[in-house]
Amino acid sequence: MTTAAATSEWWREGACQSADPDMFFPISAHGAASAETRRAKRVCAGCQVRFECLEYALRTRQQHGIWGGTTEDERRLLQNRARKAAARQSARDRVASAAS
Repeated sequence: MTTAAATSEWWREGACQSADPDMFFPISAHGAASAETRRAKRVCAGCQVRFECLEYALRTRQQHGIWGGTTEDERRLLQNRARKAAARQSARDRVASAAS
């Protein structure tokens, strides 16, 4: 199955399909737009494909909008944590390899 086909499979099940799309792309993270962000996250919280959506957003590096219940900043934080964890694991592997 192609990535596009896999995407369309879960996408059709998204709770966002029946919501206003603008809600998922607030103009700002602050002020009145923060209410839109909260509303979008509530929709995501009850979505049966939330994790597939987040995985897609992380894999394709979506820079805008609410995806899988996360904001741009939250996804950036997740990516940074994953990158640091991978670097730590790589360092452990090198130490283990050198010790053997």
